[in-house]
Amino acid sequence: MQKTLTVLELNFPFLVTSLYFREPLCVFSTAAQQRSTGDECGPEDPRDEPKHPLPDCALEHKAVKLEEQVRDLTERYRKALADSENVRRRTQKFVEDAKLFGIQSFCRDLVEVADILEKTAESAAEEAEPTNPNPTLQKIYEGLSLIEAKLQSVFAKHGLQKMSPVGDKYDPYDHEIVCHVPAEGLQPGTIALVTQDGYKLHGRTIRHALVGVADAVTH
Repeated sequence: MQKTLTVLELNFPFLVTSLYFREPLCVFSTAAQQRSTGDECGPEDPRDEPKHPLPDCALEHKAVKLEEQVRDLTERYRKALADSENVRRRTQKFVEDAKLFGIQSFCRDLVEVADILEKTAESAAEEAEPTNPNPTLQKIYEGLSLIEAKLQSVFAKHGLQKMSPVGDKYDPYDHEIVCHVPAEGLQPGTIALVTQDGYKLHGRTIRHALVGVADAVTH
């Protein structure tokens, strides 16, 4: 056998190589074929497995739950949107009020200056009566009157207005009673006189008017 193989090796080397390695080659070929077949015909990916369809009642129940969730989320969104709008409006109102009433304390001080100016003008007017003509006092009175008118004009420009409550009904939000006076021609409870002017800033009372209220006339 060895001699025969030697002759074959000399004359047909390719054939001898095939004889030596035929069995391993066959094993290798069979293993490769099995791997190839396994790749092609192996167990299917679980993801590719067809899912069993849900019954109609389960689908309907799931749809109802989804609708409830949608309604709940929609309601939450609307509430959040409304809350956000309320916050925006309150913030805007706060900013506007700060612009309008930021000078409130300053206006309170200014109206006291207006009180002094008004009383000084009244005193000058009393001294400058026709019975006592005095050119100097007359000029002082005219100057004070011009200043007072200009000051009231500046007040009105910035929303500060003097109250004129005589004849009006008493209002505790605007007036403070300092006395009761009998006054004919006025309804009881109405304002008969003002001892100190009241002022409003953009409709908000910053100083109450000191008033005397009419009482019923008794005989």
